[in-house]
Amino acid sequence: MAKQGVLVTGGSTGIGRALVRRFARGGHRVWFTYHSNRRPAETLAAELAGEGAEVEAFEFDQGDWDSHVELHDRLPGPVDILVNNAAVGSQTVRRYVDGTPEQCDAAFLQVNSVGPLWLVRSVLPGMLDRGHGKIVNVASVGGGVATFPDFHIADGMSKAALVYLTKHLAAELAHRPVDVFAVCPGAVRTPMLQASLLDGLAGAELDDLIRRLPGERLIQPEEIADLVWWLCRDEASVLRGAVLDASLGLGVHPGLLTGPGAAMGHASSTAARSVA
Repeated sequence: MAKQGVLVTGGSTGIGRALVRRFARGGHRVWFTYHSNRRPAETLAAELAGEGAEVEAFEFDQGDWDSHVELHDRLPGPVDILVNNAAVGSQTVRRYVDGTPEQCDAAFLQVNSVGPLWLVRSVLPGMLDRGHGKIVNVASVGGGVATFPDFHIADGMSKAALVYLTKHLAAELAHRPVDVFAVCPGAVRTPMLQASLLDGLAGAELDDLIRRLPGERLIQPEEIADLVWWLCRDEASVLRGAVLDASLGLGVHPGLLTGPGAAMGHASSTAARSVA
């Protein structure tokens, strides 16, 4: 790929961090956002700058209109590739709102669905003017592909909305030079999953969880980053509008964690709430 401007939201940890590294080391100019993880963001930017990459981090409150306007004004160049990766989950939503369950429900939709929509509206006109662009929405196997009974309902709704946004944009842009995709990861080894699930499991419970997962392993963030990288290549255009199940197969067999044969226990029910 020729050198392009890449915007990755939620780039300080987990999948986002792997995405920033993949695109920066691939020779692109990378701008990424963070909400509260300033130190990891600054460390990552300094690390990659030390390798000669062009990387810059921006504090960003996704879903807050004023913050969206500020980010748009501060970006140092045109965005050719947008990766909507930032999101809140059942364990992190209260970083955005510490209120009633109804306020948390609203935060899921505002951050995970409305925020990406606003980002698309911000960068899409420039992509169309320049005659090229890629938009990759990182959703989740829960809500984006399959239904998990113990998943937070507003969380699942927000990921389903992100998948709909992908399909709607792809249809709207059918004759325009911008490709849109959705990637739906499963159980990825990220700090969010570690804090919300893995740290709370005893050895036997953790072993049982791993055995239930397809491939009997967790997905690495770098695997998702490599997939997104490939989607931004020209040859991936044939998949325009695709919603990719990147869960090692959990999306086609969610019962591995929640079905009658899974002997639902603490590990499986918590995993269903925590995948990607």
